[in-house]
Amino acid sequence: MQAIRPRETGGAEVLKLEERETPVPGPGQLLVRTSAIGVNFIDVYQRRGVYKVDLPLALGLEGAGAVEAIGAGAAEPAGGVVVGARVAWASAPGSYATHVLVAAERAVPIPDGVDARQAAAIMLQGMTAHYLATDTFALRAGQTALVHAASGGVGLLLIQLAKRAGARVIGTVSSPEKAALARQAGADEVILYATQDFEEETRRLTGGRGVDVVYDGVGASTFVKGLRVLRPRGMLALFGQSSGPVAPLDPQVLAANGSLFLTRPTLVHYTATRSELLARAGALFELIARGELDVRIGATFPLANARAAHEALETRQTSGKVLLIP
Repeated sequence: MQAIRPRETGGAEVLKLEERETPVPGPGQLLVRTSAIGVNFIDVYQRRGVYKVDLPLALGLEGAGAVEAIGAGAAEPAGGVVVGARVAWASAPGSYATHVLVAAERAVPIPDGVDARQAAAIMLQGMTAHYLATDTFALRAGQTALVHAASGGVGLLLIQLAKRAGARVIGTVSSPEKAALARQAGADEVILYATQDFEEETRRLTGGRGVDVVYDGVGASTFVKGLRVLRPRGMLALFGQSSGPVAPLDPQVLAANGSLFLTRPTLVHYTATRSELLARAGALFELIARGELDVRIGATFPLANARAAHEALETRQTSGKVLLIP
């Protein structure tokens, strides 16, 4: 098989394709030939060494493809999967490869009406958007949400799910082109953070009340002002840190700004059981198959050119989902 397994952390130049022996699935594992591979900021953090993982780096967690071999006892936890079946996943380290071992209990069957690229595009970012809007802060009609990086992979999906719940959505983006994408997804208002102060604009757009929830995947550059645009007893859900980690916080700040709630959710805790994983992914697949959820794939790169994919993601040249194609 071919795979990207950097032997050191660093810049995107460490991402090089190499030949490796195709693995044999062990008990409870599926060997899957990948059709599409998701690129996410967690991959960048691991590559940089921000998140410590073993070397060589088994980069990539998310993808979709067809089962080529089934390890002992793996068919049952995967729902009776057979060779040739299409599956998707969000937690298989080493997915930057033509073949990957996927734990059978974490493999999700891809239904008819959903293609492999759509499936790969929504497993991590789509399920993140889903748990944010339905569980972390369960939006309902009449509430207002502020979505940072509104034209990104999570942002565009989160806007759509928030609008389905009846919420008002304010998005922040970096350019007029990205603002157009956010509006197309359903955002009611869009703030260009490069030329507008999102704190002042959010206050203006809410008549000084503030928003009910801030969904923040950006981190360092947005966090402090994000707390200040919340209404009393509002929530900030910090689910990423694309601009860098947030500085330590004195809990008294939450009290001073209105008895606020702060959470740092991660997908693993919102797909802790197989039933929850299938329910969350299944809800998204159903919306896609019915044409009620638009999955924007903003860029695709050959697996061999993962370096360019990372560079595009890091410099904010992309909108929607970035995929690698073997």
